[in-house]
Amino acid sequence: MTAVGEALRSAAEKLAETSDTARLDAELLMAHALGVSRSDMLLRHMTAEAPEDFAALVERRAAHEPVAYLTGQQEFYGLELSVTRDVLIPRGDSETLIEAARSHFTDGNPPVRICDLGTGSGALLLAALSVWRQAAGVGVERSYGAIRIAKRNACAFDFADRVTLYRRDWRKTGWQRDLGRFDLLLCNPPYVEADADLEPGVADYEPSSALFAGADGLDDYRILIPAVADLLLPDGIAIFEIGSTQSDAVSDLARQFGFQASIHRDLGGRPRAVLLKRSGDRAKAHR
Repeated sequence: MTAVGEALRSAAEKLAETSDTARLDAELLMAHALGVSRSDMLLRHMTAEAPEDFAALVERRAAHEPVAYLTGQQEFYGLELSVTRDVLIPRGDSETLIEAARSHFTDGNPPVRICDLGTGSGALLLAALSVWRQAAGVGVERSYGAIRIAKRNACAFDFADRVTLYRRDWRKTGWQRDLGRFDLLLCNPPYVEADADLEPGVADYEPSSALFAGADGLDDYRILIPAVADLLLPDGIAIFEIGSTQSDAVSDLARQFGFQASIHRDLGGRPRAVLLKRSGDRAKAHR
């Protein structure tokens, strides 16, 4: 018999060759194989027999398959979300968009209608709805598989009656039809340059359609930013995730279409979100 503790030590040694978080990866995979939480495993199961399927999970992780796809779960803003290879894995850096929104809506007028463009797993939309409990949300997504995951997550948190999902592709005309207008629009679009050298766990496993956006990574911003004006209420805001080197380019593009742009940084100090609101004259014109 191989005990859980011993199996974890061996797995961590193996995964150290390909992962910077080898011990954590091993613990998450073992907890998943046991069907218990990681904390429960560490407290109560270290001397139990290791499950037979744990070794196969370790082999897959050693081949760079992300832990979130192996376990089918990823935490985001306190929500334990279901994920598959149909969706990007939600990352902590994206929580910057929620924090930026919270810093804006501090005047006693919280958002009532929230939109998430490219909703994927629903991470941004559901996180926002968990903050503003009176709000309703709309998610726009072109992937059937992603919409299924977003629906599953909305149901898991009892948000299904507050969420409407549309299968739309913003690269095709008419995608904005009947969406209405919003107080808050969130978007984590594709923004990776076509020739970017990505880690194997991203390049080989995550959906490329949600990653790449032309030679400079700005193709989707060029489509979406001009469209935002017709989706926002007069005092509404849009918050886009950006790559760490794209703040100037995206801000310049936003200003061309009558927006004020402010940059919000992630916990690592990198530019991660750009918040757009109408300039004074443009806001008056839409009232």
